[in-house]
Amino acid sequence: KKSFYDLTFRCFEEVLHEQGLNPSAANLLFNWHYKKKKEEACTENVAKNTLAFLQENFTFSLPEIDTVFQAQDKTVKFLFKLKDGRKVETVLIPFHNKYSICLSSQVGCAMNCSFCFTGTQGLKRNLETNEIVGQFLQAWRWLVDNRPGEERILNIVFMGQGEPLHNFDAVKTACNIFLDDHGTSIAAQKITISTSGYIPGLKIWNDEIPGVNLALSLHSPFEEKRNELIPINKKWPLAEVLEYIDNAPLSKKQFITYEYLLIKDFNDSEQDAHKTGELLKGKPAYVNL
Repeated sequence: KKSFYDLTFRCFEEVLHEQGLNPSAANLLFNWHYKKKKEEACTENVAKNTLAFLQENFTFSLPEIDTVFQAQDKTVKFLFKLKDGRKVETVLIPFHNKYSICLSSQVGCAMNCSFCFTGTQGLKRNLETNEIVGQFLQAWRWLVDNRPGEERILNIVFMGQGEPLHNFDAVKTACNIFLDDHGTSIAAQKITISTSGYIPGLKIWNDEIPGVNLALSLHSPFEEKRNELIPINKKWPLAEVLEYIDNAPLSKKQFITYEYLLIKDFNDSEQDAHKTGELLKGKPAYVNL
């Protein structure tokens, strides 16, 4: 069975149309599962032949919450169990009575960044679109049950486990569902994809997911230090990565964030700071320390 949560609204409409079923059922189901965020099957006003087709061909199951960790500042970390038994983490980060959600895109990661625990695991597999979207929906439902009245997730950041641009198709489809008026209706400028500098994904990011923000794991302006921290820098050096980012046409509300993890006695000197300033001078940049 195919997951309902793997399909965009348009794709689901096409599936119904191909089966000779009323495509208006797409409106009903997307409203039920994405607007009302219901877990149980939608049966209201859906034709019997459509219901039979859905039951036979689609699953509506989502990743299962395995463990929940709560911090005093209201941050919530979820450990999700996937259908094959593998696990990924998702984090809800509170700000001004609403939340940002940090999503994972892969089980493990192939980038092997030296400061990142996920990198030590190697890449196990890509997440499917339904597993990415499912993290959002399940975290929202947890808020409804455990913090009623606080279920406002207004920002999405792909900064969990995995390199999002290395799982481009699933991340792109998930973004399309998040952005769609029939989906969760998140504004493009409220979604940020983080990358270690994976150029095959960078080449198509702005054309295929227009308006969505980018965050680059910078961590050092010096190639030698960045090679130590982010091994793919040897294959795709920082200068080449920045060239792609600098040449991307950004919309008025779109921005680039440069992420910098301060590591004691390694990349935290005044020389590192001044070099970073020179590197980013004149760019419309946010720096996230």
